[in-house]
Amino acid sequence: MARGKDLKKRDDLRLIILTGLSGAGKSEAIRYFEDAGFFCIDNLPASLIYNLGSTFFKETKNKKVAIVIDARGSDFFDHLLEGLLSLKKEGIDYHVVFLEASDDILVKRFKETRRRHPLSQTGRILSAIEKEKSRLQPLRDMADIIIDTSNITTRELHEKLADTVLADRKGKKLQISVVSFGYRYGVPTDADIVLDVRFIMNPYYIPDLKNLDGRTSKISEFVLEKPEARKFLELFAKMARFLIPQYEKEGKSYLVIAIGCTGGKHRAVVISEEIVEMLEKIGYAPTLLHRDVERNGAK
Repeated sequence: MARGKDLKKRDDLRLIILTGLSGAGKSEAIRYFEDAGFFCIDNLPASLIYNLGSTFFKETKNKKVAIVIDARGSDFFDHLLEGLLSLKKEGIDYHVVFLEASDDILVKRFKETRRRHPLSQTGRILSAIEKEKSRLQPLRDMADIIIDTSNITTRELHEKLADTVLADRKGKKLQISVVSFGYRYGVPTDADIVLDVRFIMNPYYIPDLKNLDGRTSKISEFVLEKPEARKFLELFAKMARFLIPQYEKEGKSYLVIAIGCTGGKHRAVVISEEIVEMLEKIGYAPTLLHRDVERNGAK
């Protein structure tokens, strides 16, 4: 029997390809995989991916490998797709995890650390970021998981990696993440489904409710007593029962549902809580993140 066919029967081979924008958190992510027992390789030339897959898994006891491949690979990056195709032919499965963040957050991080962007030749960070985005776009398009680290803590990044990458997917349902956000702070870039709930009356303009948030009973009752809010949840429940199984049929393993209002403090928070409860009732175990609820001045 061919070696490739032997590998296809192995369910203990785990190859994580970690990539993304410089400054988006790859160093923190690779440390997390190392703590989780993975053999980790940082800045592996893309041309060596096939050799890693065809020899490492066959000759070592450690069957969990995480590698970082990014724009530092220079010309080697051009060989990436060829290497990944070779892995597929060998029967070695892999997951591509792509980390990114907004331009302003990336610029801030580089200035705070006083590090030079790896593609910066003139010292201008923004132009280097745009160049890197263009170079990495093909890899982003094929990523299994995209994580926007703009507004999450290190702990939340670890939780996302645990839920989306390290979780044992065998026999489990689609992993769903529900995120509330404020449009004034930007739509989560990793969202698969974006729901705008700004049509619901805004509690911000009620003096007694302005300084509360959607996790309180007063805000929850205010939002949910509105007929349009109840109708929205009713219609979403119907859509979810149809749509989510379709994603599972196509092999999708992770789904991000983002619910937004103006500032991410009131309406989006309440609706997100309700959607999580609804998903739990139909058999899923979603995670919940209120991205912007603690920001000042949210509406």
